[in-house]
Amino acid sequence: MLGLFNNDRRPDPRDRIEPTFTNLADAETVLSSDMRMFEVFGNQATASGATVSPTTSMRVSAVFAAVSLIAGAIAQLPIPVYERKADARVKVDHDYWWLLNEQFSPAWSSSTGWEFLVGQVLLRGDGIAYIQRNRAGSMTGIMPWPRERVMVMKQQRSSPREAHRLQYTFHDDEGYFTVDQDDVLHLPGFGFNGVCGMSVIQWGARNGIGIAIQGDEHAGKFFSEGGKPEVAVKAAKEMGVAAQDAFRDAWVKKYGGVQGNRRIPLILTEGLDITELTMSAVDQQLLESRQWQVIDIARAFGVPPHMIGETSKATSWGSGIESMGIGFVKYTLGPHLKRIRDELNRKLFRTFRNFVEHNVDGFMAGDSKTQGEYFGKALGGPGAQGWMTVNEVRRLKNLPPIEGGDVLYRPTETARPAPDATSAAPKEPDDDDTEAAAAGEE
Repeated sequence: MLGLFNNDRRPDPRDRIEPTFTNLADAETVLSSDMRMFEVFGNQATASGATVSPTTSMRVSAVFAAVSLIAGAIAQLPIPVYERKADARVKVDHDYWWLLNEQFSPAWSSSTGWEFLVGQVLLRGDGIAYIQRNRAGSMTGIMPWPRERVMVMKQQRSSPREAHRLQYTFHDDEGYFTVDQDDVLHLPGFGFNGVCGMSVIQWGARNGIGIAIQGDEHAGKFFSEGGKPEVAVKAAKEMGVAAQDAFRDAWVKKYGGVQGNRRIPLILTEGLDITELTMSAVDQQLLESRQWQVIDIARAFGVPPHMIGETSKATSWGSGIESMGIGFVKYTLGPHLKRIRDELNRKLFRTFRNFVEHNVDGFMAGDSKTQGEYFGKALGGPGAQGWMTVNEVRRLKNLPPIEGGDVLYRPTETARPAPDATSAAPKEPDDDDTEAAAAGEE
């Protein structure tokens, strides 16, 4: 289905409707004293005072690492096209393979396009791309679009029993156009409500990211001063105003005033005393707090902390790179891959015959020894049925096929049962056997 409405004129800025960026539910009542009241007016400030948005969140190293890890991992996975034949499936050459694996459009390679869309899913709740089609309805290109420049609305229905459809309005500095949902790849995040998904940074890690932002800024200010706390100078007797000003000027010239008045000492006279002005980094548990925020952010994104650089805590996904990689693919990438597959199959094919599926074999493979044992069992052997051919294994290792390598191994003789331990053991001769044998010889 082609676009329902297209207008290339430059719209009046007053007519442009910007999508809302908020974590308020539909028809939710918010008190004027609620911190979320600021979100109604476009302010994403958290309880810590930091503004959490996709831009500010990506300045936090833990968020950047988690988003780039998930998006980069998905972008690496090949997406072959299959055809169903009876009870089997066959990989086929299809025009869509180039678009999904090599180039979305002239401005987008497939890898960068998938990274962008997955990043939008994690940061904004939805990854949206416009499907370019020819007159026959076949896909000719994919155009990723920033989420904040897409308005998603439900189309009108004649009855509440009728399934609703979505329409998408794309706009940029050149104009806008509106299309039906059939011409859009909409990759939602967790919690899709029929219109949009839930953003991780606005739901799962909003306050955690806000604390991390404030912690980064505080740490930067603290260490920019050499890690020295604010100080107070106690005078043994009264100092006049002129003497105090002269002392402060000399102090600032010597030690500087990098952070405004923080480096200018407080002068106490007439026996006044003060115990402490600021806490040290150790007393504030600054390092421990920042470490905990990394774990909290990793939990919200579903990423094991050790995969974004937090190695102080042991992982519960088993030991060894193989076990960790399998857990990451199953529990972190799996839900994202399933939602992407469903959207591609229902928007691109609309038939039972063809479908796409991510190939995760590269991530699930272990070391050379483990792979050798796995392929040895897959090829089969004496008394064991194989489930892969030699050429299938060679194809996975990017090796050319060989003649006769497409025959599945079938054992010609079933494996014999293992002999019983008692019957297999050699019998020790006793005295009666020895006497019987001697009598026979005579």
